[in-house]
Amino acid sequence: MSIRYLTSKLAQQIDEELMSASGAFSIDQLMELAGLACAQTLATVYKKETHPRVLVCCGPGNQGGDGLVAARHLGMFGYLPTVWMPKPGNKDIYKIPIIPPSNETEPLRKALADADVILDAIFGFSFTPPVRAPFDSALPLITESKLPIVSVDIPSGWDVERGNAEGVGLNPDVLVSLTAPKEGAREFKGQHFLGGRFVPKTLEEKFNLNLPQYPGIDQIVELPSTELENTQKL
Repeated sequence: MSIRYLTSKLAQQIDEELMSASGAFSIDQLMELAGLACAQTLATVYKKETHPRVLVCCGPGNQGGDGLVAARHLGMFGYLPTVWMPKPGNKDIYKIPIIPPSNETEPLRKALADADVILDAIFGFSFTPPVRAPFDSALPLITESKLPIVSVDIPSGWDVERGNAEGVGLNPDVLVSLTAPKEGAREFKGQHFLGGRFVPKTLEEKFNLNLPQYPGIDQIVELPSTELENTQKL
């Protein structure tokens, strides 16, 4: 059976169960595991020898928290991460450079000029359009940079169920879905990974997620393209 794609409501329900007695995770534990999966995805596709400078773009919510954790892991992997987080945060991530919070776009423009790859951790599955300031100006700048983009869970600016229906979202080269892919990701055409090895078998079965096997001790597994899935159904 094919892997299940999640609506926003179902994704929220699964998150709540992961943090309940049945899942027994704290929010910090889930963020740590998600951030590690994101860092491993970027490191798998973009080696530090060719893409050492990573600009980690973080939003104000849990999605941004995943990005901060990923930045820490990337630093430990030998990359040179820099964090752009226009909304103030209070995380100490081991002296990784954080661009001072600002609603101005010039700091982001300069950071993009000094980066080799972007980790997009701005908006998560709870996002609904429209894109608000300062991110409404940031997303076009990120797109115009032509840098490769790895998006976390859902590309920023996409509706979690309707995809890039508004046409204002990022178009990443790589997507790492967390727990299970979201409905809006069905139209994603790039390299697609899943990071959800923390989902207990009981929850996988309860929600009929049909998750794939993870190779070895990896925290991620590559998913087939949507074109291939559709071909296999014919």
